Amino acid sequence: MSDAKYFTTTKKGELAELRADLQGDKRDKKKDAIKKIIANMTVGKDVSSLFPDIVNCMQTDNLELKKLVYLYLMNYAKSQPDLAILAVNTFSKDCEDPNPLIRALAVRTMGCIRVDKITEYLCDPLRKCLKDEDPYVRKTAAVCVAKLHDINSQLVEEQGFLDLLRELLSDSVPMVVANAVASLAEISETSPAAADLGELDTPAINKLLTALNECTEWGQVFILDSISNYHPSEEREAQSICERVTPRLSHANAAVVLSAVKVLMQMMDILPQDSGYLQGLTRKLAPPLVTLLSTEAEIQYVALRNINLIVQKRPEILRDEIKVFFVKYNDPIYVKLEKLDVMIRLCTSQNISSILSELKEYATEVDVDFVRKSVRAIGRCAIKVESSADKCVSTLVDLIQTKVTYVVQEAIVVIKDIFRKYPNQYEGIISTLCQNLDSLDEPDARASMIWILGEYCDRIDEVEEILGSFLEGFQDENPQVQLQLLTAVVKLFLKKPTTTQELVQMVLTKATQDTDNPDLRDRGYIYWRLLSTDPAAAKEVVLAEKPVISEETDLLEPSLLDELLCHISTLASVYHKPPSAFVEGKIPVRKITLDKRPQQSESETTEDQPPEQLSAVSSDTQPTPPQDPQDPGTGDLLGDLLSLDLPSYNAAPPTIGGGGGLAEFDMLSGGIGGLQLGGPLGGGMVTAPPPASMAGLGMDFFSLSAPAPQPNNLVAPKTVWLNSTQGKGLEISGTFARRNGKVFLDATFTNKALGPMSDFAIQFNKNSFGLAPAAQLYVQSPLFPNQPFNTSLELVTGGVVMLMNPLDLLQVAVKNNVGVFYFSCNIPAYTLFVEDGKMDRKVFLSSWKELPSSNEVQKTLSYPLADLDSVKTKLEANNVFIIAERTVGEDMQVLLYVSTKLINGLTVLGELKILRNGQTTLSLKTNAMNVVPLVQSSLDAILSQ
Repeated sequence: MSDAKYFTTTKKGELAELRADLQGDKRDKKKDAIKKIIANMTVGKDVSSLFPDIVNCMQTDNLELKKLVYLYLMNYAKSQPDLAILAVNTFSKDCEDPNPLIRALAVRTMGCIRVDKITEYLCDPLRKCLKDEDPYVRKTAAVCVAKLHDINSQLVEEQGFLDLLRELLSDSVPMVVANAVASLAEISETSPAAADLGELDTPAINKLLTALNECTEWGQVFILDSISNYHPSEEREAQSICERVTPRLSHANAAVVLSAVKVLMQMMDILPQDSGYLQGLTRKLAPPLVTLLSTEAEIQYVALRNINLIVQKRPEILRDEIKVFFVKYNDPIYVKLEKLDVMIRLCTSQNISSILSELKEYATEVDVDFVRKSVRAIGRCAIKVESSADKCVSTLVDLIQTKVTYVVQEAIVVIKDIFRKYPNQYEGIISTLCQNLDSLDEPDARASMIWILGEYCDRIDEVEEILGSFLEGFQDENPQVQLQLLTAVVKLFLKKPTTTQELVQMVLTKATQDTDNPDLRDRGYIYWRLLSTDPAAAKEVVLAEKPVISEETDLLEPSLLDELLCHISTLASVYHKPPSAFVEGKIPVRKITLDKRPQQSESETTEDQPPEQLSAVSSDTQPTPPQDPQDPGTGDLLGDLLSLDLPSYNAAPPTIGGGGGLAEFDMLSGGIGGLQLGGPLGGGMVTAPPPASMAGLGMDFFSLSAPAPQPNNLVAPKTVWLNSTQGKGLEISGTFARRNGKVFLDATFTNKALGPMSDFAIQFNKNSFGLAPAAQLYVQSPLFPNQPFNTSLELVTGGVVMLMNPLDLLQVAVKNNVGVFYFSCNIPAYTLFVEDGKMDRKVFLSSWKELPSSNEVQKTLSYPLADLDSVKTKLEANNVFIIAERTVGEDMQVLLYVSTKLINGLTVLGELKILRNGQTTLSLKTNAMNVVPLVQSSLDAILSQ
């Protein structure tokens, strides 16, 4: 009879009957009772009261009964830890049972019972099972080590289980080797202390490759994943690995195939790129990937997401297989969209004709999302393959003639990008576009059409009436449409000033007075001020050349792509995100910086540690990976920034034309009269609004909050910290400065992408001086393409202290709507010199004498210092204080004794010996010798300015 009978509705008093059956002598009744208990447990009924009676049933020779008992114990041991101890003796006895199945079952169950008290008794049985003569027991014990490590990692390391696990890599049974590899990989991925545990050497790799052919399919996956993390030092070794892994490409399991592809992709980076072997290997990779596209839709989707990554790195692998990516009528929509994306990546001048005919066919389908993607793909083809632009534009015009609303709107969006890519080539189709103005109801399409009208307003008849019709419903438009409309009308005014004064007056009034959108209002005021003060500058700004548009803008950044290629056949390759972005506790592969540096552990460095102890840290401290700013365990998450609360504006209505003299313009004034300017624009004049109404806009163009640097206070020029390639279009350049006794990070954020950026936030990693932002980062949001924004962020010393190498290293994470980006920069020590660093003469003298001569470092400056007054001024301006001055010797050398104190309280004493010829020697003394190079370089920079 089926076991379904055990799930029938229970009756009152059944627990008492089950207890009686468990305590009876009949084995069959015991088995039925336990099955009934397991059924009740499965459906959620509490049967924990039977725990003591179940434990008494453990001592049996019946394997089926023992499995049921162990299943019950795994479920209820955590809620009954005291009673679970009763089962320990039986577990230990079963681990020495003659039957290997019982031994394996016992050690597996003990590993699954996550109770600390039982964990202590697991060590001896586990050690025996790791050396068991039966391979089934050894493979089970190997997995149990990973489970025990998850419960108590320190116990695993103290008991030497990791060494025993590594010994299993040399086991003669492939099944044991595969489980050992899987266990080591799991431990190394979840534990920072064991991060290097999964690193394998050449002999271990050879053993794994030998076991590869005899493993089960999932064992092969584990082994291949471990091999993919190995980086051979020689070309010959990489080629040997490729030869032994290549047969896995023909495996029936898709996971094995993708894991083999992952290994080969890693090895291909090591092989010479012009070698014949590499070309042959490239040809071998195409068939297995193509085969994956003939399986179930779900596997096809996973394969396509992985192929998307592969072709970004090596498009030549599948360039000749473009037809397999043509969409089938019965493909699910998610497969269709992925195929389209891969087709565009493989598009070349040789295959563009067949791709274009396919895309045109897809644009007539009934699925709206698929049609939109197809139309957009045609535009991407035109941008990517210049020789196909004429055909693509002709195809888009044909699609517009169909008068299907969503097709027309998507076509106009991509035609705008084509105009950007090929200016002054396809203006002939603008009349066709204008015929479809009434069908545009989506913001993207309306904004694109308005951009086209503004860009080519001098070539379009009746453009004033067209833009005027858009202005009638200005307040009801989407913000992106309003912004485009504002810019388009200003362009029109600059090109046709005599006939469009009323139109530009209207749009400027609506943008500055009748809206609550700060971005629209800010842009309106900027245009207004430009038009009223400097028409020539207005032309240069508004009618400037557009940046080159490229099809490559949607590609992943190279560092992220390389990381994702290391995770082919995992969720990371499907999400196109690194594992650390969605797996809690995952050690990120992508570090803030690529170099390993000695750092202190959490136990060695605390916020309360005095600065003088920084020098006592051993230089051979083990490197620890920097914590991911996204990880909740590292402190505060990067929070969403609140938008600036801007006041309402009641500016007087502007007027265009008319008389009125040219008023005096003062950026710092609280108010101004009508500011008018005529001349180059054909007599048209724009009256600027009162600047008082512009206060608090939050724009760096009008910012008055940043105090000016002190005289002679050294501020290094801005350098690029994050380039646009690494930042997916975001470029950050910056410097550090000290103002009014505080440290500031002054940075310029520039959007070099094609779309707007928003939601900016910043976070610092632990650093040598505990620097952290004093407030949230403010960057104008959204930050539009080609727009820079200057910001100043005050820093405080409230962060966690950790010794960095070099000492002035600061690791920064910046977040926006595109992603999280990491970069490193160096903090000049002169910005960390505090204002109260001047010592009393007697204290200075006694401190100098107390410090041993071994703590003195000398350096001869490479430039003369003839002007003593200038030297003093520079030092004092940067908080390096003159304690005493002496003139000694026949050559009248001057001795300047100086002191300075860093922001963490560490004091440095110095002596400058300046000869009459200007030759200078700098001597420094301090308790913490590791700060001497930092202070030396800062004083060098101060004196050489």
